[in-house]
Amino acid sequence: MVSRRQFLRGDFKSRLPPQRPPWALAETLFLRACTRCLECIPVCPTGILIVSGGYPEVNFTRGHCTFCGACAKACRPGALQDSETQIWPWPIKAQVATHCLPQRGVECRVCGEHCEASAIRFSPRAGGPPIPEIDEAACTGCGACVAPCPAAAIVVR
Repeated sequence: MVSRRQFLRGDFKSRLPPQRPPWALAETLFLRACTRCLECIPVCPTGILIVSGGYPEVNFTRGHCTFCGACAKACRPGALQDSETQIWPWPIKAQVATHCLPQRGVECRVCGEHCEASAIRFSPRAGGPPIPEIDEAACTGCGACVAPCPAAAIVVR
């Protein structure tokens, strides 16, 4: 979907919406409900919530989400659902980009070492180092694998 700002600038490329905090409503509902009070940001114990365009957004280069629910509890307007009644915080999963070091012949397993859910596996391959594979069923989307990646080859979407 192209925003009004993109349209007026002549930028017709569709962009993914920013990653909102866990338990956020769908993007359009979130933007309507969020009052930009930003009370969710200082309560995040890992400091991954930042202000972007006046709204809270997740930045996994700063750390990972522990799913503690502090941001949802601090959200008075209800833009973030109750973390105790809504079991799963978001549908996002980690994805490995093509510029991952093992895909270029360099041994690296940093992402797997940081994955507490053990969702990243390394299958052996002939003629090169093992390439990371994400088990989507096991991936929680916490983002712990993003910051330590030396090639910035992991995104969570």
